[in-house]
Amino acid sequence: MKVLDWAVEGVDATNEWVGRILSYAVLLMFVLVIMEVFLRYLFNSPTVWTNELTQLIFGAYIILSGGHILKMGGHVNVDILFSHLSPRGQAILNIITFPVFLAFGGMMLIYGWSLAYESMTIFEHSESAWNPPIYPVKMMIPLGAALLLLQGFVDLRKNITIVRTGAPIESAEIVEKETL
Repeated sequence: MKVLDWAVEGVDATNEWVGRILSYAVLLMFVLVIMEVFLRYLFNSPTVWTNELTQLIFGAYIILSGGHILKMGGHVNVDILFSHLSPRGQAILNIITFPVFLAFGGMMLIYGWSLAYESMTIFEHSESAWNPPIYPVKMMIPLGAALLLLQGFVDLRKNITIVRTGAPIESAEIVEKETL
């Protein structure tokens, strides 16, 4: 069980680290957009590359942040039902809906890998005037899907612990470590 604990902590730490790194991508996108506005409207000298680079960064940001958002509990729930349940009831509902999550994440991983692999084999570039390579960004799709799926399995384990112990998530993590 120590290996499983190590794996759970590793997935949590990885998604936390990815989330922290990605938070700087927002600042980078902000700087690029502000720079383009100044260049376009103050100096009448727009660039060909800032808009597309911002879109590529945003694409990587969105796809890679899924695991971190799941770890932080930021994905959408149907709160009309979910918020009225006890921690154990919420955990049971999460366990019941896990196959839907698994199907979504699995398809994203399978088809994302196919899309990324094809793009990588032809060294796909954009069709724009700037013409940057887009295969590195497409490679983020299976990576993001893998991070999301791994975090989903970590959450499944936490939900199973909540069902077993009846404790809320924070307490369940402590109880889980003490019982193992």
